[in-house]
Amino acid sequence: MMGVLVAAVLLAASALHAVAPARAQAQNYPNHPIKVVVPFPAGGPTDGMARIISDRLHAVLGQPIVVENRGGAGGGVGGKFVADADPDGYTLLMAPGGALTTGPLVNPQIGYDPVKVFTAVCELIETPLIISVRPDLPAKSLADVVAYARANPGKLKWGTQGFGTAPYLLAEMFKLEAGIDMLNVPYRGTGPLLNAVLAREVQMLADPSTTSLPFIQAGKLRPVAIAGTGRYAKLPEVPTTVEAGYPKLISPFWLAVVAPAATPRDIIEKLNNAFRQALAVPDTRARLAALGAEIKVGTPQDLDTMLAAERARWAPVIAAAHIKME
Repeated sequence: MMGVLVAAVLLAASALHAVAPARAQAQNYPNHPIKVVVPFPAGGPTDGMARIISDRLHAVLGQPIVVENRGGAGGGVGGKFVADADPDGYTLLMAPGGALTTGPLVNPQIGYDPVKVFTAVCELIETPLIISVRPDLPAKSLADVVAYARANPGKLKWGTQGFGTAPYLLAEMFKLEAGIDMLNVPYRGTGPLLNAVLAREVQMLADPSTTSLPFIQAGKLRPVAIAGTGRYAKLPEVPTTVEAGYPKLISPFWLAVVAPAATPRDIIEKLNNAFRQALAVPDTRARLAALGAEIKVGTPQDLDTMLAAERARWAPVIAAAHIKME
């Protein structure tokens, strides 16, 4: 009996010894620079907003925030890098949908399951996706786009920010809902996509207001619909996809931050609070609002709920369209 008691005491002491370094680590966190991985090239909406948010996060946490671009595989390259990082709070992933939700569904080689390898910190912002066409395309509405596609099967090219990204899936859903033959052309992010539009490689895209609005205002893109339930204040004359008769074509651009699984809960809570403080600063809010971004900071549990809903929403589309990276 005494031997069992001693063994239990030793086991408890061992457990406390293991927990102590993690608690000490959380108490001292952060004490050196934090890396924020953006899984897309520089120049896109994810990169731009990550840098605005990171500027203020540096002031809140008192340590440099290093934004590192790791593009490729629709966000999967950056996602895999963070999934394999030490769970110490010093490597974070700031990303939209693909890397956190649909990536593994469309790319069996992505190398990770986001449900298992990440722990949620919080959602950050949401902004509308604007469906636009090149001005030389004879279409001023989604109905015109459908009519053009039906009259010219296989000739309409919708450019997207990467295989399996939310705009890519939105294009596939549009093909299914409208029953049209259209080519979905993926690029390596928003920057390359916008260059492709200007070079007349593609005729159509869905892109966040943060990057497409300047092109619309310059007359280089013509908006035909807002992929959401409400009109966009900066383009009040543009109807929503719901108003255009396509109620399933709803896909706001959102940005969230996660850490590697097993990151101590105290660090996750400290990060959540830091992002909340960073996005409460009037100057930061104004900079994001100027880009059409709405701040949506919630709890880690809120983000988990949202990510689960996104996976459930897009899985049937991926299956119906037979989307799979070879």
